[in-house]
Amino acid sequence: MSKSSTNADWLDYSLVGENATVAVERGLADATWYTTPVSKDAMRELLKRRNGPAICDTLIWFALLSIFGCSGYLLWGSAWAILPFAIYGVLYASVSDSRWHESSHGTAFKTDWLNNALYELASFMVLRESVPWRWSHTRHHSDTIIVGLDPEIATPRPINVPETLLKFTNILALRNYFRSVLLHCIGRTTSEERTYLPESEFGKVFLRARIYVLIYAGVIGLAFYTGSLLPLMYIGLPTF
Repeated sequence: MSKSSTNADWLDYSLVGENATVAVERGLADATWYTTPVSKDAMRELLKRRNGPAICDTLIWFALLSIFGCSGYLLWGSAWAILPFAIYGVLYASVSDSRWHESSHGTAFKTDWLNNALYELASFMVLRESVPWRWSHTRHHSDTIIVGLDPEIATPRPINVPETLLKFTNILALRNYFRSVLLHCIGRTTSEERTYLPESEFGKVFLRARIYVLIYAGVIGLAFYTGSLLPLMYIGLPTF
């Protein structure tokens, strides 16, 4: 086994583990990153935001979700329903991811409340709690791929191949998401979350977690009441 492989075996990716302390001691926390040699005036021009394009794109997205969602409903009970629901699933769980990212940075719309509204919706659709993820993503951009500091390193070394393949189904995300949501529902946070999440935000986290649970409970209840998986085809199953 090579030296690099041996080192990889003991890497602790936890935000409260040995490597978190080592990273701080080495000056890797909040390090000064490279910035492009662009003048402030030019950068200000490049960073101008507009509502028009984002509103147009969002309306098109909602329209497509409605079209294929309705098509799936009308074709429900036949094999033809697979096609519209497959497209609906991509629009629901994949297209929402880019909306989640840009609205979290406030770059989708010029108007902040529009960014926040889209961010809340997209967060729910991609199984990410809006408040913790906003703060963890901020940490991710300040300490990118720093072991022990970055909470969003996608593939820790050595790579776990079966786990990486499972990520294509979102099964692991489901497990982690509901474990986290249920913990927040009872008013608790993890030690890792407390390394980047201000205590002043805890109330927002707990409230949203309880709202998420109510929504899913309502959809699951409706599925049982109607004796059909159809409600879950719109909320829940598309994420997978």
